[in-house]
Amino acid sequence: MISNLLLILSWIYIIFGIIGIFRFSNMYARLLTSSKIDTAATITILIALMFKSGFNLFTLRLVILLTFVLITGPVSNHIIARSAYLNGINLKGEDEK
Repeated sequence: MISNLLLILSWIYIIFGIIGIFRFSNMYARLLTSSKIDTAATITILIALMFKSGFNLFTLRLVILLTFVLITGPVSNHIIARSAYLNGINLKGEDEK
């Protein structure tokens, strides 16, 4: 029951994320939206799978995967944003230098 509600919640996160990606106009806001929604939906799905599988070795694997997602998601988003900034990708509507 709880796992099904968490899976529905993850789909709601994904739908709002897709709407946010199309709604925002600049690249940095889209990047922020996509990374936050991706991380939130993945965490919710992994927790739902933990509830569905019970406490066993598979749950330990899911915890390891959850830790990996929590560490690598924000780091990869930061690397992409910094690379775009250093390569001179400006916000939409800003004057070029």
